Amino acid sequence: MKIRKISEFIYLIISVIATLDYIFGNNIDERKNILLLFAVISLGMFFFRRYYRKKFQNRTK
Repeated sequence: MKIRKISEFIYLIISVIATLDYIFGNNIDERKNILLLFAVISLGMFFFRRYYRKKFQNRTK
């Protein structure tokens, strides 16, 4: 179960890094759009995995 929690936070860290690079990076416009998309998808995966991990924990109790 601990690896599932770690993987959630990896997605969160990826999202934060992509967002910071989107805001403060000197990137081409096309690359900025990809970074924003990547940040949103990573954040969505964080909440998705968190929801199902908690759902699984509640089911096993």
